[in-house]
Amino acid sequence: MSTRAFPPGFVWGAATAAYQIEGSPLADGAGPSIWHRFAHTPGRVRDGDTGDVACDHYRRWREDLDLMRDLGLNAYRFSLAWGRLLPEGRGRLNAAGAGFYDRLVDGLLERGIEPMVTLYHWDLPAALDDRGGWLNPDCAGWFAEYAERAYRLLDGRVKRWVTLNEPWVVADGGYLHGVLAPGHRSAFEAAIAARHLLLAHGAAVAAYRAQGRHEIGLVVNLEPKVAASAAAADQAATLRADAYMNRQYLDPVFRGSCPEALREVFGAAWRDWRAEEFTAAGQRLDFLGINYYTRGVTRADPSQWPLGAAPVVQRGSTYTETGWEVWPAALTDVLVRVARDYGDPPIFITENGAAFYDPPVAIDGRVRDPLRVDYLHRHLGAVHDAIAAGVDVRGYFVWSLLDNLEWAHGYSKRFGIVHVDFATQRRTPKDSAQYYRRVAAANALLDPGG
Repeated sequence: MSTRAFPPGFVWGAATAAYQIEGSPLADGAGPSIWHRFAHTPGRVRDGDTGDVACDHYRRWREDLDLMRDLGLNAYRFSLAWGRLLPEGRGRLNAAGAGFYDRLVDGLLERGIEPMVTLYHWDLPAALDDRGGWLNPDCAGWFAEYAERAYRLLDGRVKRWVTLNEPWVVADGGYLHGVLAPGHRSAFEAAIAARHLLLAHGAAVAAYRAQGRHEIGLVVNLEPKVAASAAAADQAATLRADAYMNRQYLDPVFRGSCPEALREVFGAAWRDWRAEEFTAAGQRLDFLGINYYTRGVTRADPSQWPLGAAPVVQRGSTYTETGWEVWPAALTDVLVRVARDYGDPPIFITENGAAFYDPPVAIDGRVRDPLRVDYLHRHLGAVHDAIAAGVDVRGYFVWSLLDNLEWAHGYSKRFGIVHVDFATQRRTPKDSAQYYRRVAAANALLDPGG
């Protein structure tokens, strides 16, 4: 392997999520999700934006698949809308929803693009939320039932499955801080949701082992935590932040344990895991998906509930529109750490990307986004460095294929390598898409100017 080449067979893809791009959330018999409810609740999403239209992918999917083919992608990671398949979350299968994903998968394969399907990217059916959602101890069984229906529909054509996307975000944003659906704010609920999510993950993996034929994994978002100083308080705050964001979801799955620091974080809300829960959550995985966006320089701050920790802005660093520091070296660090601490699992970078300002309309048919091009170049270099250090990284999925609904930010943040004019739904590949196309074609890290 040359110094700039990626391994033979390296996967080059892009990623999306159903509620962020599909639109038509109630079309053809689909059931509402917690995100449909959340977005339609005044004050929850910036500018009152919703996913009612989004990128209109539900109707324009053929155009989007042609776009992927033209960009030279050999893989596409997307999520199923649970309520599009099972409107009540359980029981009756919606034939129209199943048909949509049937056609989507077939269309990908016809274009030489391998699907990677995420079962859960945050859009729990509202009917299940009415029964307690991720707080109900029956939720692992609900999720396994849904997973089995999806496997029966698509397995074989789909050879890589993901159970959950970023369970930390579900629990932290949805149940601790209330800034994401379903909008609760309780340390007790966050601790329960986190445990139940991992039990649901394990149940879906067990269901796949019983009938699936290929590979299944979990996707976590990791953010390396770095102490702002050598002070004992900052060091302790950094350990808590790392345990809460990173180890809370990796340790139970790979080590059969929970970080001791979580007792301090959750306090009276914490309950020790039982041995059988670790067994259930710790099902063997075929790969681990890692979503990486930034690092977290951390200081002690007792006013910040419940961690007692706060991020520190770094002078001289570039920050994205979402306030995340651009720091590619931490991606190498986290990949090396996962390989060292968690048994060297096969890894896919399942999300990596940046929101920078782009105009609402392409100018002369082109969108120049040099900061995003530089971001991709430097982070792909970080992935290459990790591979050179012996980490088993098998592919990279840029976030995101399209500008889309960035959850509670609405349409104010653009992550896509393809620009979307939301007034007309016109797609325009940005300069970053053209750079990514060249890298994928060469299977090598290329100079952006070359």
